[in-house]
Amino acid sequence: MSEAYDYIIAGGGSAACVAAMRLVKEHGFRVLLVERGPAKTARVMRMPAGYMKYLGRDDYLEMHKTVAQPRLGGRAPIVPQAKALGGGSAVNAMVYMRGQREDYDGWDAMLGGGTGWSYADLLPHFRALERNAKFNDAYHGISGGLRVSDPGSLCDTTQDYILTAQGAGIPYNPDFNGARQAGVGVMQHTMGLLNGRMERCDAVTAFLSTVMDDPRLTIVTGARVDRILFEGKRATGIVWRSETGEGSARASREVLVAAGTYNTAKLLMLSGIGPAAHLREHGLPVVADLPVGGMLQDHHEVPVIATTKGPSGYFGQDRGWNMLRNGLQYLLFNTGPVTTTGIESCLFYDPDGGERPTIQLYCAPIVYLDRDVSSAEPTYGVTLTSCLLRPKARGSVRLRSADPAAMPLVDANFFGDDDDLRLTVASLRFARTLLATEPLAAKIGSELLPGADISDDAALAAYCGKTVKTNYHPIGTARMGHDGDAGAVLDTRLKVRGIEGLRVIDCAAMPAIPSGNTNAPVMALASRAVDFIAAEAAAEQPTVAIA
Repeated sequence: MSEAYDYIIAGGGSAACVAAMRLVKEHGFRVLLVERGPAKTARVMRMPAGYMKYLGRDDYLEMHKTVAQPRLGGRAPIVPQAKALGGGSAVNAMVYMRGQREDYDGWDAMLGGGTGWSYADLLPHFRALERNAKFNDAYHGISGGLRVSDPGSLCDTTQDYILTAQGAGIPYNPDFNGARQAGVGVMQHTMGLLNGRMERCDAVTAFLSTVMDDPRLTIVTGARVDRILFEGKRATGIVWRSETGEGSARASREVLVAAGTYNTAKLLMLSGIGPAAHLREHGLPVVADLPVGGMLQDHHEVPVIATTKGPSGYFGQDRGWNMLRNGLQYLLFNTGPVTTTGIESCLFYDPDGGERPTIQLYCAPIVYLDRDVSSAEPTYGVTLTSCLLRPKARGSVRLRSADPAAMPLVDANFFGDDDDLRLTVASLRFARTLLATEPLAAKIGSELLPGADISDDAALAAYCGKTVKTNYHPIGTARMGHDGDAGAVLDTRLKVRGIEGLRVIDCAAMPAIPSGNTNAPVMALASRAVDFIAAEAAAEQPTVAIA
């Protein structure tokens, strides 16, 4: 007989940590959280700069390879997904970016209006979760568990970039999560003073750790959830697989799915929830015929890379004597390059001149080269990478097979819409304008990529196809929608349509991609989900008549 809980959460990422904390601490429910990755990452990952040691490795990432992309000349880019307790918050570059007011008001409009998903509805959740070291106002909170601050150090290239952008007509913005997003400035990060030093503040540290010792919470790690159990049309539990064998548990109230955009879709389909014809192809029974996996969106980026004439940025700071010196400076004084992620600034703008930004243009103070793109040696330089905020193309996630161990088939469909490519090419031209604007201009050596000989639109478009990569923000594979929305898997309270006791509470549920990094938005979404869950649970309590 499997053990019973009030709520079971399939997945242990940012959304799961927020939901588990609130369900246990604030509402007293018994919660089981099951995560496929390890309980902890390496100690070096606590250091703000430490994540760079694990870029491109599969220690804490599942390396999904997309299907061949015709628009990219047959390339099949890697699109990683976190594999550790804390999910993306435990392995990402820690940027704290909520997106735009219009994103969430757009959600509410898409869902029919008055559904509880507008900016005004979500702002209290952003504020309640946040412990900001710099801002305390109508947009920011200082009492939540998630430590948010500026990087502990800013390099010369970052400061030059901020001045250069202003010289090119981009206004300075001290707070991308405040009254407006447009402008150039320093990005806040999910880091803060912990244990006397600047450290990563992931969702485990911020939220889950506060209930780790509560007997009402059970955490299982190193366990892949393989399917959801049903009795008729009601979800009743889950089955997972670990090194010790198969395990299962029952949920008396609900199963909450938060396995990550790719694996949430996979788990739903393996459990019989998805496009009926596709499920039958793999010999799976159909519990609910729903368009799971059909509306994938992801941010993607393309770089302009140039060398500098002399030493700059962070090149070489992670090797040899520099590494030892920087490590000692961090341990002894809590200062220096280890207190930053290295990606410290960006700007938001619209190449078409509109007030609402469509591009996030990051400044990386290094030469950031993929070996399959260029054979140039890393050196001192700068990488300006253009991230498209609201791509119009839609991709998909499908089952590779009925084997739970098989990774799903991901079709990112980058540049599947011509306007996505047009905006990206326009932003590459603006990045070049920045490199030719003071004070950066005086320090730039030569353009490595695309290269000075790549100048017309056709050549730049071809370059985009060769270099585009994910910005690690997939959403929408089990999105919510209004009752008449044929593409919706969930209702406006995140419940799977036609099924009782089952919700999706991670990025897969988002109806449209936010205009920024998705870690902060998914935490707010999960917190909003708990409000819905708690209100419904309270409504089930019988009223007591007073004589």
